[in-house]
This record gives sequence, C-alpha cells and structure tokens, in this order.
Amino acid sequence: MPVENFSTILRDYSFIFCKIYGAIYTCVVKKILAKFSVDTAKQVMYVEPKKGIVMTVQNLSDAEAYKALTSKNPEYEGLFYAGIKTTGIFCRPTCRARKPKRENVEFFRTAKEALANGYRPCKICRPLEYPDENLQEIKTVLKEIEQNPAKKISDYELIRRGIKPGIIRRWFVKNHGMTFHAYQRMFRINNALRNIKNGDKVIEAAYESGYDSLSGFQHTFKRTISKNPSESKNGNVLSFERFSTPLGPMIVIGNDDGIYLLEFTDRRMLETELKQLEKSFKSAILPGTNKHMKALKGQLDEYFEGRRKRFDVPLVTFGTEFQKKAWNALLKIPYGKTRSYKMQAEIIGNPKAVRAVGTANGCNRIAIIIPCHRVIGENGKLTGYGGGLWRKQWLLDHEISNLSGA
Repeated sequence: MPVENFSTILRDYSFIFCKIYGAIYTCVVKKILAKFSVDTAKQVMYVEPKKGIVMTVQNLSDAEAYKALTSKNPEYEGLFYAGIKTTGIFCRPTCRARKPKRENVEFFRTAKEALANGYRPCKICRPLEYPDENLQEIKTVLKEIEQNPAKKISDYELIRRGIKPGIIRRWFVKNHGMTFHAYQRMFRINNALRNIKNGDKVIEAAYESGYDSLSGFQHTFKRTISKNPSESKNGNVLSFERFSTPLGPMIVIGNDDGIYLLEFTDRRMLETELKQLEKSFKSAILPGTNKHMKALKGQLDEYFEGRRKRFDVPLVTFGTEFQKKAWNALLKIPYGKTRSYKMQAEIIGNPKAVRAVGTANGCNRIAIIIPCHRVIGENGKLTGYGGGLWRKQWLLDHEISNLSGA
C-alpha cells in the first residue's frame, strides 16, 4: 500500500476516534453537571457538609434560624442575621451573647437589611466582619509575614503547626483575591522594591527578601512589577492592606509619603480607582504596610470607638484643581456637623457649581478622613455616598452621638 494512502486512512480513523471519544466525554460531563448544578444567580446557596442538604435563604424558616441561633451552629454562617428587639443589636448565628426569647428576634438575609431596620452591629460577634476574620492562625500568619517578609511559610510548615493549608488558602483568595503563596511572593517583592529604592543592590535585595536565586528573583520581580529590578530604583511603590471595621472591610493604600486611598471593599468604583492610582503614579500596588498605614488603622479604631474626632495622618490626593478645592473644603466640616452641596459650592467661591461639587465628592478616594459623608441635600435628606447610604447614615449618627467632648 502506498505511504500516501496509509497516511490518509490513519488520519481518517484518528478523526473518527476523536469524534466518538469527544461525544462520550461530553455526554458524561453533562450528566455530572446536571446532577450537581444549582442556579446560584437566583439564590444564595449553602451546602451543609455533614448531611449534604442544600439550603437557601429563601427556604430557611424562622424556626430553623432560631434553632441555629440558640445552638450557635457555624454551618449557618452567612445565611442570616438575627435582630434582637430588646437590645437593638443584630448578631451572626454563632454569637456568644445570651440568647433572647423567640418573640424578641427577627431575621434578615443581609447585614444591610438589619442596619436599615435600625439595628446596631453586635460588639461581641461583630457581624460586619468576615466570619473567620478573627481566626488566631490567620492573625498570626499575617503578623509573621509583616515582621519577616523574607520567610517562606510552606504548606508543610502550616501542617506542622496544626493549621490546615486549605483554610489559609481560601481566606486569602476570598479576602485578597490571591492564594496565600502568591500573597507571600508579592509581599517579598514589595519589600525588595523598597530596599532597592533605599539604595540596596539588586542582589542584596533579592537575598534579603528570601530568594536563593537571582534569576528567579528577577523573573518574579518583572512578572509582578512589569519592570526589571534595576529599572525600578526611581519608581514608586504603593502598598495595600485590607482590614475590618464595624462597617465592614476596608482597603488602605499608601507609602512613606502618606495615604492615597481608603475605601470600603464593596465600593463599585474601587477597581477604577485602583487603575487610576497605578496609571497616575506608574506603580504596581502590592501587599504591604508602612508607618502611615499602621497609624491610620489605629486612628480609625479610635474613631469607631468614639474617642477620635480628627485624623492627622498625611494624605496624598490627586485630581483637578477644582476637585482639590472641594476636598479641602470637606476637611473643614466639623465633626458631627453637616453641610449642603450648595454651602460647599459657596465656600469654595463658586456658588453655581453645586453639581460639580457633588461630582467631586463622588471622586473622593479617602473615605471618612476626607468626610464627604458630612455633605447632605439642601432639604436635609441624604444623597449619594460611595459606601452606601446606610453607611452614611451610620457615620452621621455615630458622630452626633459622640459629639460631646469634641
């Protein structure tokens, strides 16, 4: 048989085999997906690990929710929040506080709904924080990375300490959008970049950041920063850190010059703001911290506790001249007081620019410290706020209630 004919036959049989195999594979995969698929776009899903029961917020009865609340069942975390009528607070299912009578409890799907109905977050279970935010192993690992960026914490090391790597991995993916090991790598690169900017040679920065290979360091550095280490000496580096507050998680970005951004992590414009920062300052944004970010977190804790009325951390703002005027005017609004957009426009010397003032407020990237939440409509009603009107109301009520001694 000629070689050409044999090749043609072999090709035809190979094609037929691939088609048959592909059809069988597709059929099997479809059956598997059909068996386990749930329309998660329409409902919040939770799988009970022990019994394999799929529960949703829609089909969770009040009786079942109350049973979960009284038994502090962790399997119901995220499914509901309990509003306690007698105290005016709302809790997560696992709260350690004394359990109320059934008639004194009502249930909500989200913390936002509970806040909208006048309930305050419980100080014991902190329902606005992630359920696993206070895991001691998470705190220990984060502190260790911060204190010694060069140290590599492997899965084996975690297991040796009695920590399940899967728990750490899921937490970092959920809260930082990257795996634990990716977070460590980026933290080391951030540390190395600061050392290079402070005068270290590239090879010194590499070894001080825990890299055994200069080529490996250069490859990782360029993949992360999009520049070679030697080209980044005069570049800018911005660090970010995520932390919890009574109003939910926030993200802070800064460097040794000051604070560039402070936002709630669910702000719709956050991704756009991050891209603006990277473009304007020609800098990658990496996990890390510095003295200003640490000071800010401490001052925010005092603010939420009602013990601080003013902030003194340095701020780095960028925008048009008009925006900067509007932001400076915001800084002059006293704690616990409000102004209208019209009043703000008059203060900056442009009484007709009421709408432009509102737009400038919406472009403010440093929440709470530059207090755009203190600006309301001329009729006294709340208007737009990037963190949500419920947070704006909470902040105003919080400041008014702690106004004495300001």
